Amino acid sequence: MLVRELVERFEQFAPKTWAEPGDPVGLQLGNLDAPVHKVLVTLDVRPEVVDEAIRQDADFIFAHHPMMFHPAKNLDLSVPQNQMYATLLKHDITVYGAHTNLDSAPGGMNDWLAAALKLQDTTGLVPSNGSTATPDIMMGRIGDLAQAMTVVEFAQYCKEVFHVGGLRVISRTPDAPVKRVAVLGGSGGPFYQAALAKGADAYVTGDISYHPGHDMLAAGLNVIDPGHHIESICKPHLTQLFQEWAAENDWPITVQASMLNTDPFTFL
Repeated sequence: MLVRELVERFEQFAPKTWAEPGDPVGLQLGNLDAPVHKVLVTLDVRPEVVDEAIRQDADFIFAHHPMMFHPAKNLDLSVPQNQMYATLLKHDITVYGAHTNLDSAPGGMNDWLAAALKLQDTTGLVPSNGSTATPDIMMGRIGDLAQAMTVVEFAQYCKEVFHVGGLRVISRTPDAPVKRVAVLGGSGGPFYQAALAKGADAYVTGDISYHPGHDMLAAGLNVIDPGHHIESICKPHLTQLFQEWAAENDWPITVQASMLNTDPFTFL
């Protein structure tokens, strides 16, 4: 089969036009008309992931984070990122990225995160700015825990759910009850007002920076930052989704999730 066949099926599930403006989703490198026999699903496309794909004889890398957030200014192969592009081309590996369109897709990234937290009665958090997104296509989710717990207890719960070695807590009321929870994968700091407006007791997202953290404190919102890498939850879910489509369509491909941890941070 061709890469195009899997991509076209995926884009029915999460159209590129649902991505936020300027988000470089879609084909990153290679050719949609290239043959595909083995798919490697990853959060990030890093040199070690490319090496893994080569070891596994994968000819298609499907990533959540686009490989080319910033275009290359040259092709100096002493730059590791440029050498990675050269290695991909040398081994005829096609790369595709699905970012904020997957974040907004029903049954996609933020539903997976909400399900991991066991949130009930979830609804969307932030309307998508995608060019064809309808009002029901939204990034983030908000819902209720089965039982309330304190901010500290909830932070520990998030640590266990997402298997992280550490996380950051923004709160002036660590003993306050948490029942209603908003979650948004990735860097969700700019959207905390939506969590407040929808009555969240706590907001789970990554990459909170210093000054927005002060603003959240002033607003009285409890925030749990378990890091951006919790989006690696996409790997088993996408793998299962692609395997189901392969079975339905009799595609002669195998699909596996990357076994590598691409989180750049280590907690000491």
